[in-house]
Amino acid sequence: MTDRITDPWGARTPYGPPGAAERIAASLPEGVRALLPGDPGRHSAWPVRVDAFLEEGVQEKDVEKWVQAASILHSNGDAMDIAVAGGRIVGVRGRAGDRVNHGRLDPKDLYGWQAANSPDRLTRPLVREGDRLVETDWDTAMGRIVARSRELLDGPGGWGHFGFHTSGQLFLEEYYTLGVIGKAGIGTPHMDGNTRLCTATAAAALKESFGTDGQPGSYTDVDHCDAIALWGHNVAETQTVLWMRMLDRRRGPRPPAMIAVDPRETPVAREADVHLAVRPGTNMALMNALIHRLIDKGWYDEEYVRSHTIGFEELCRVVRDCPPGWAAEICDVPVRSIEHAAEILGSSRRLLSTVLQGFYQSNQATAAACQVNNIHLLRGMLGRPGAGLYQMNGQPTAQNTRETGADGDLPGMRNWDNPQHVRQLAELWNVEPSVIPHWAPPTHAMQVFRYAEQGSIKLLWVSATNPAVSLPDLARVRRILSKEDLFLVVQDIFLTETAMLADVVLPAATWGEKQGTFTSVDRTVHLADKAVEPPGEARSDLDIFLDYARRMDFRDKDGAPLVKWHDPESAFEAWKACSAGRPCDYTGITYELLRGGSGVQWPCTPSAPRGTERLYTGGRFNTDPGYCEDYGHDLLTGAAYDEERHRAMEPRGRAFLRAAPYQPSPEVTSEEHPALLTTGRTVYHFHTRTKTARAPQLNDSAPECWVEIAPGDAAALGVAEGDLVRVESPRGELEARARVSGTRPGVVFVPFHYGYWDRGEPGPGGEAPRAANELTITGWDPVSKQPIFKVAAVRVTRVSSGGGVPSAAPTVGVVPADPRVPATRGGPAAQVRERVEEA
Repeated sequence: MTDRITDPWGARTPYGPPGAAERIAASLPEGVRALLPGDPGRHSAWPVRVDAFLEEGVQEKDVEKWVQAASILHSNGDAMDIAVAGGRIVGVRGRAGDRVNHGRLDPKDLYGWQAANSPDRLTRPLVREGDRLVETDWDTAMGRIVARSRELLDGPGGWGHFGFHTSGQLFLEEYYTLGVIGKAGIGTPHMDGNTRLCTATAAAALKESFGTDGQPGSYTDVDHCDAIALWGHNVAETQTVLWMRMLDRRRGPRPPAMIAVDPRETPVAREADVHLAVRPGTNMALMNALIHRLIDKGWYDEEYVRSHTIGFEELCRVVRDCPPGWAAEICDVPVRSIEHAAEILGSSRRLLSTVLQGFYQSNQATAAACQVNNIHLLRGMLGRPGAGLYQMNGQPTAQNTRETGADGDLPGMRNWDNPQHVRQLAELWNVEPSVIPHWAPPTHAMQVFRYAEQGSIKLLWVSATNPAVSLPDLARVRRILSKEDLFLVVQDIFLTETAMLADVVLPAATWGEKQGTFTSVDRTVHLADKAVEPPGEARSDLDIFLDYARRMDFRDKDGAPLVKWHDPESAFEAWKACSAGRPCDYTGITYELLRGGSGVQWPCTPSAPRGTERLYTGGRFNTDPGYCEDYGHDLLTGAAYDEERHRAMEPRGRAFLRAAPYQPSPEVTSEEHPALLTTGRTVYHFHTRTKTARAPQLNDSAPECWVEIAPGDAAALGVAEGDLVRVESPRGELEARARVSGTRPGVVFVPFHYGYWDRGEPGPGGEAPRAANELTITGWDPVSKQPIFKVAAVRVTRVSSGGGVPSAAPTVGVVPADPRVPATRGGPAAQVRERVEEA
């Protein structure tokens, strides 16, 4: 038994890379490996450790059934079983045989399920009567939505008045249904979600370099690599099971070297051999200097570059005047650290890279993420064991939003600017091609809210997300959501800050109360079965969307119902038909295949019936004009390239080495605002705490917002640990207690999880805001359109003494400078059983 609040990563199970025979087997083509006895090399040597947690008073013998699922509170895809007793969820345990986690679970996995049993769940629909939300029945609630929908569709502007803002936490079947409703039922391009805030740059960078979305690597690359580079990715707190795997490799024989790029002294930074604590907003300068060094030293694979890439000469030209010394001055890091990192990148034989919000939510996001792709292309580090690349997702089902079109892209990773791709969908759905929006790029989330602000979007449907806390410049967002001429529909499991502003609130089922599939970062598809009934009159998101389609009477061109499926499995079969022949081909996957064993990686087809572990194994990429998902962009301006330009480059299956010079951030420090704000996460919470704040172990570990500040900055301001400080930007302010810690000088960190209200209840009168996004800028990357949360100019002032009370910040992430601060502990209520199985 172990306290997984105090130790989020649990006991170490060290292991080394596979032996020579396993490496040979792992390098063989999929079809050949399948013929080998026992298929050596397919599974890593990472030991099994099964983590389990049951609510107080419940023993394993009391569990009536275990129902398979996977994590819904981060993007790793940890497979688990749900414990059910008395018609309730009473705990979870990891699935030992799954390829992703080998039985391990994240703290949010272990404790977060308790939100399903929270007494403040939404159980009946709500409608607005004057200034109040009152309970009603489903017919009344849906009737109001349908009446407003028909009024708008029948009036001038039609489809242009509809906007959909969804989540990264629904199931594939729900996203696909929503995508069909929006694109073929209503015909609106105004569809996006909170995945724009966390995963848009991942998709954009993959399209720019490789032609389509889809992660090239596999989680098993951790088992084979000899170097790991974490680019703006605090994996220890955001995907803790992946970090466990990395730590176990680091504690075993032949450990991989490690590079971390992060302005804070995170657990990853403390573990790394090289920590590059760059000034926020300067990632691109660092990347160009590293690539300069690789080229200058000849640390690249000339044959691979010549045969499999386009753009080497332009890349050389752009980085020619970007030596490590130049970047050291811009980034404010030692030149030797940059050179050391380049040596590791240039000398490794199997490099694994992961990228997340430190790059995606910062200045020149897509350009910087593409440089990580460039390093792997220069070194020929793709398509073989250990040579892996994860352009990570922040949310558990973000990959599915991109695959199915719920984020605005065309389903099946099709190109909105390719008429043949549009015709394929029109034939599949039996509608006219003109119905499907393809006359302009899909509308990104920030533009959706701008249209709502301007009044052209008059109905906004928000499902399973909380933009009143998660979007930047919250004062503006609250004004938009509160507009009298905006009909706001919110579909959620709790009365969130956003739901409190809605005209209609629909009570949804949560994880464990419905069935469906979802796909993790390395393309592993899992099935989650229904374990219990949702409370009261709550319905699954799929049932809500199907009900809306039926009431709206959406039809195909022959007069048959547009949406022809009726439950999760039939929706999955419909999606398989849509995915056929595309990069994300699911045609070989069935619910039965996903039951009882491990998740399966797409593409999974009759020719690859067990899935595909790595993409681009032969050095051929999805860049051909008739197949690619996007024709590319100018990384500085975001200007889209057209098919003619793309064809003129004659890609012939080669990847693009995309280059761009460094440019300063859109907001920099000034005399009035001398510090830089960066936002992020803690291991104990997910997004806006809608679920994790209702798990006592998680909430008690990080109950309040806090402000991290470097010791030197704190001393200059007269701030001590636990003091109340005010952080102000040109847009707003917040007040929270200080954590004096190892962030770099001049940088202030605030976790973004905390809203203006807690658990849907307004704060006390006159309470100062505590949401990080009161401070952040309304700006976005020109290519991915992902908001820039990591760079904002702020001023910090001391408000009052903490009176000797330590900061509310946990001690597990960034360590407090004052050693007297007591460690964060979960106590007896956080005890988790860990069972390590013998190899």
